[in-house]
Amino acid sequence: MSTAAAPPSLAELRFDNRFVAELPGDPESANFRRQVAGACWSSVAPTAVAAPRLVAVADEVLALLDLPPAAAQAPLFAEVFAGNRLLDGMQPHATCYGGHQFGNWAGQLGDGRAINLGEIVNADGERWILQLKGAGPTPYSRGADGLAVLRSSVREFLCSEAMHHLGVPTTRALSLVLTGETVVRDMFYDGNPRPEPGAVVCRVAPSFTRFGHFEIHAARGDHALLQRLADYTIRTDFPHLGEPGDDPAARRAGYVAWFDEVCQRTARLIAEWMRVGFVHGVMNTDNLSILGLTIDYGPYGWLDDYDPDWTPNTTDAQGRRYRYGQQPQVALWNLLQLANALHPLIGDSAPLERALEDYGRHYESAWRAAMAAKLGLAALDGDDDQALVEALFGVLTATETDMTLFYRTLNELDPGSDATGATLVERFAPAWYRPEHVDDDYRARLARWLDDYRARVRADALAPAGRAARMRRANPLYVMRNYLAQLAIDRAEQGDFGGVRELLDVMRRPYDPQPGREAYAAPRPDWARSRAGCSMLSCSS
Repeated sequence: MSTAAAPPSLAELRFDNRFVAELPGDPESANFRRQVAGACWSSVAPTAVAAPRLVAVADEVLALLDLPPAAAQAPLFAEVFAGNRLLDGMQPHATCYGGHQFGNWAGQLGDGRAINLGEIVNADGERWILQLKGAGPTPYSRGADGLAVLRSSVREFLCSEAMHHLGVPTTRALSLVLTGETVVRDMFYDGNPRPEPGAVVCRVAPSFTRFGHFEIHAARGDHALLQRLADYTIRTDFPHLGEPGDDPAARRAGYVAWFDEVCQRTARLIAEWMRVGFVHGVMNTDNLSILGLTIDYGPYGWLDDYDPDWTPNTTDAQGRRYRYGQQPQVALWNLLQLANALHPLIGDSAPLERALEDYGRHYESAWRAAMAAKLGLAALDGDDDQALVEALFGVLTATETDMTLFYRTLNELDPGSDATGATLVERFAPAWYRPEHVDDDYRARLARWLDDYRARVRADALAPAGRAARMRRANPLYVMRNYLAQLAIDRAEQGDFGGVRELLDVMRRPYDPQPGREAYAAPRPDWARSRAGCSMLSCSS
């Protein structure tokens, strides 16, 4: 691999690389699978590929890096973000972490197919880490090859940006590059592997630090390194909390304040997932961000019909640990594991337990605010409002009802009109996946709820115009439904990347009607109900 001279736009990137400068690295420089102790990172170079080709780029992420759109058109851009060449100042490395997977301690995991190229500080003083996913093996790859296929890369690229534009905290995606090579994958783990197009995504975030980064050092009893990582994280990613002090009591108080903020950020993140109907699919502790960002888009999914028990992950099909309705509780369990890891730094369980208790209050507050916005209310207030919301969920689950379309239709109702719930019921018919199952009893149930809801809205403090605007900002029209991503993947695998680029553009304005793009707001078609990639996904998807 060579170090490349770059055109001015790329050459102006300023690399800071504080993580590798301030935390201990692995003394072994060879790239082979191993246990890495006493270190937070290992040097590793991306694997060069045959024929890098840029498929799509997010202009908004280019702007975060102070790069103009034209920068992506230079041939060197694809070379760099496929992993073939390094810019001056890049220090590629993979990081060491552990994690609980499906409730069980898995030991060392680490960046098995992610390689950090370096950290950029932009003109606004913001820190952004550039990370390639699918650029080859690392010391943490275990038995895998560190590569990625086009289909999973398309999903990650598109969903990262879709979530950002929905207003959900997330890592970002700069680019999607084809490698010109094939990668063999057994998508269904059924003994039928096949070669597929390879691809690399460049992910961008202020930090990719996960709960598991702290768990691994605690599990190994390396409390000195645990403290160094915690101090670095507070200093770099939570500077408003101040430098960890020398006084032991002040240090402990600082760690508690930091953990409390992690709990708050996680609560807000999960409430946002629930608001838009996103299901992460694999909420292991190594897949939760210390910054409260959505991280690692694997077998994720979006609720089409509202079903709290749905999970998109085939690996989780039996236990459904990571189902939609369970996500708030799983996040709390994961925070408990993080608290256990940080306990040696604090030496007292009580403040950690209080922070965990506060997580529930933070989540409840965020969720109630989200639901109030979705319903166009100033706030949810008291038992009657709670009963109204519970009755709504009962209506949504009584028949297969598209969650996204139901709320958008609700947005269009005029609470001040003389219409009754009974006359409004059929307005919701486009959201029913099985209209033949919608009987008179269900129509009457929905009509009663609509009457109760509209009465509540008329009594609310919000003015009608404010209510409608509030609902539009809370209820997207376009979400990254699995079948939409799969259609774009189908075209891309045939060499047509127009679907990827148009879907990216649609998801830039998820709350606004886009004339001519109504098909992207349609409910899941029946053919996609059980088709691979359109409903549930494997971890190899």
